[in-house]
Amino acid sequence: MAVSALNKISLSPGVIQKIYVVCSLTVLMWGVEIINFSTGHSLNAYGIYPSSSSPIPGIFFAPWLHSGAIHLLMNTLPFMALSWLVMLRGIKVWLAITLFITVFSGLFVWVFGRDAYHIGASGLIFGYLGYLIFRGVFEQSVSSVIIAGVVMTFYGGMFIGVIPRSGSVSWESHLFGLIAGVLAAWLWKKPSKVEKK
Repeated sequence: MAVSALNKISLSPGVIQKIYVVCSLTVLMWGVEIINFSTGHSLNAYGIYPSSSSPIPGIFFAPWLHSGAIHLLMNTLPFMALSWLVMLRGIKVWLAITLFITVFSGLFVWVFGRDAYHIGASGLIFGYLGYLIFRGVFEQSVSSVIIAGVVMTFYGGMFIGVIPRSGSVSWESHLFGLIAGVLAAWLWKKPSKVEKK
């Protein structure tokens, strides 16, 4: 009986497409890490290095580069979960927000970051975090507020990651990613419905 019920469940093409995109990007990240590991993580030299001659290609390469499997493992689940929630508004909106967060946070890290290679998807993840939570604040629709509450419950502890500290963690990427996400929530917010009298 349970099997027959499961057989009746069908995913819409849109849902399948979103799952495919999220899973494909995750597999790509791990593929890059395998190649990076095999070269002694030499690809990390393509990350963002502040005050270098150009922020490109670092801005676009940094989210795909990690210092090791543990670093990437810590980013994998938040990336998949938050990407999926952002993508509920549509893949085109997700793509625009992703590019905005990537460029904004990457550029500010290049200008204000410490002299070190800044790598990892955490800047993008913090951007998604800021977007999803503050979308609920700006829009105040039922769906956006519920999603903001869920995200805050499961990932609210991440906010501590924007506190400046020594070590190999790029708090700058976290901070500017979060700011970019808040701005994205404002720029891409849905207009509130006006009641007709």
